[in-house]
Order: sequence, then structure tokens, then C-alpha cells
Amino acid sequence: MLTLPEVESLARAAHQGQTDKAGRPYAEHLQAVAEGVRARGGDADQIAAAWLHDAVEDDALSETWLAEAALSDRTKAVVLAVTKRAGETPEAYAGRILATPGALLVKEADLAHNADPARLAVLDAPTRARLTEKYARMRALLGLTARRDEGV
Repeated sequence: MLTLPEVESLARAAHQGQTDKAGRPYAEHLQAVAEGVRARGGDADQIAAAWLHDAVEDDALSETWLAEAALSDRTKAVVLAVTKRAGETPEAYAGRILATPGALLVKEADLAHNADPARLAVLDAPTRARLTEKYARMRALLGLTARRDEGV
């Protein structure tokens, strides 16, 4: 089985050269999600999934790679659960996350970092408004009505 440092290294390499909407290295987002999962009490499978949560969706790693990787079945299931599919409704996406043990915590950490006001502040107003609404809708679909990381 791959160790967490090996998974982190693979994820960083897979996303090398990618940036987020604010132009920051994408690995910063992966690290923040992994740290968010750890802070929320996530286990090693969930932390590994956090490092890899966007790898298949962003075509950084293939589903074939994931299937053959030396990762637990649970880590693979969580990665696939949080991978958005083309044409998929938000309701179907949320349903898959809720049906997959361990996936909700990873998505919660992902949404928390994506919706971080400091991260959103550098975006233009229309993009910030669109993303804020998108993240709030997904939180509602997932039953995450109060943000634990803000003590609400």
C-alpha cells in the first residue's frame, strides 16, 4: 500500500503546473483539503482520498490508474464518489457522496476550502457570486447546513 507521503507526492506530481481559479498552485488546494480532513478527524484512507480528490476529475490521473493503484478499496471508492461526472446533476453527485462511507468528510473539507472567503476574495465579483451560490447549494444537498470549521 502507498503511504500518505507517497500519495501526497503522486498527487503533487499529477497536478504539477495546474493552478486554481485564483492562479495559485493547485497543490495548495490539495494540501488544504487533506489538512481539513485530518482536522475533522479523518483517517488515513480519507486523507489519501483528499490528496487525490480531483485527480480523476481533472484528468491528472486516469480511472485505470486509480483502479490499479496500491490504495485501499475505501480510498478508491471515496475518490470516485467525489469525482464529478460530465452531465451529472448536483443531486446525483450529492447522492453518490452520501452513499459512500467516508466521502462526505472529504467533500466537506473540499467545500470549506473552496468557499474560504480569503480564497474567494481574489476572484472577480461575478465568479465569486457564482461559486458562493454553487458551494452553498452543494452544502445544502449534503446536509452540511452549518460549517463546523467556523463553529456555526
